[in-house]
Amino acid sequence: MLSEQSAATVRATLPAVGAAIGEITERFYARLFEAHPELLRDLFNRGNQASGAQKQALAGSIAAFATHLVDHPDQRPDLMLHRIAHKHASLGIAPEQYPIVHEHLFAAIAEILGDAVTPEVAAAWTEVYWLMANALIAVEKRLYEQSEQTGWREWTVVRRVEETADVATFRLRPADGGPVPGHRAGQYVSVGVRLADGARQIRQYSLTAAPGSPERQFAVKRVSGDAVTPDGEVSNHLHAHVREGDVLQLSAPYGDLVVEDTTAPLLLASAGIGVTPVIALLEQLVLDGRTAPVTVVHADRSPAAHALRAEHEAYAAKLADGRTAFFYEEGAEGAARSGLADLTGIDVPAGTRAYLCGPLPFMRAVREQLLARGVAPADIHYEVFGPDLWLAEGAA
Repeated sequence: MLSEQSAATVRATLPAVGAAIGEITERFYARLFEAHPELLRDLFNRGNQASGAQKQALAGSIAAFATHLVDHPDQRPDLMLHRIAHKHASLGIAPEQYPIVHEHLFAAIAEILGDAVTPEVAAAWTEVYWLMANALIAVEKRLYEQSEQTGWREWTVVRRVEETADVATFRLRPADGGPVPGHRAGQYVSVGVRLADGARQIRQYSLTAAPGSPERQFAVKRVSGDAVTPDGEVSNHLHAHVREGDVLQLSAPYGDLVVEDTTAPLLLASAGIGVTPVIALLEQLVLDGRTAPVTVVHADRSPAAHALRAEHEAYAAKLADGRTAFFYEEGAEGAARSGLADLTGIDVPAGTRAYLCGPLPFMRAVREQLLARGVAPADIHYEVFGPDLWLAEGAA
């Protein structure tokens, strides 16, 4: 994939680029938004920009892709590329946006690294960029072609359900009265809203119903900020302002946390609002008449904070060979367990395929336990809400 000359140059300069990649991406976004302020206003997640999460994720993806190219010249990191492509497709990213990114990214590299960016170095890293960009463009093109929906579509909220103090479910039907396009259990949609300052912000929410429903259904947790991360703009807007009869813009469904046709034992592990794609996966397994073992693990602050708990328990109980392990930091009672998620004492049969969704520390801990129990790395799948910092921390 990468030419021999470029591979040698990238290998030699990867430590320097890697050490400065945080500065490079910070300068890149500053240049990009100065030239195209509409991208920050109407496309990029302003909260992730403010916290630095998006910069970290971009740095991690570039470094991971370049490292993979030099370490495995005959392979392409398709899992990483497909995850990014699904997110891009849900945002409506177009091929003509990639040259804009290239322009400002490479200007930032030149600014930060200075004279170290010789023509040979620039050519080698340009090759890396376009290998990654063209691969993403190709995957995104296929995703768009396979979609039953083109662009954004207006949907009317037909019901709102308060699941917990901080989580609400929104059920919507097409505003034009047309059919509901299909999706796969475990996928998400992008939701676009117009905020008070005129910005159009976009967020992704997992669909919480299996295919075949006459409605789109997703649950939203109100995001409260802290010293680093601001309050969630879109989640708080949806909680405060969106009621039955209101109209939202939704993308087509995307995402690759889907269970392929398999008779292998499954483990579905979630924490907090990460339960949302698991609910759809469980419903689909029930509809499919799944008979192979399914282990359901969930961790939360308390039973009261456990969104969609009734559905979680009900679907697992309907499986022919389903078992649950719920962990609560406080208020555990009955069969529930106290503390953080722990696979000790939980049967993990040989050949298990695992699907994880939740905060990064939770997923990292569960992944390490699964690896220690003999689950193959390729059989551990995950969904990250927000920028994929897992890539940035080298755990992919």
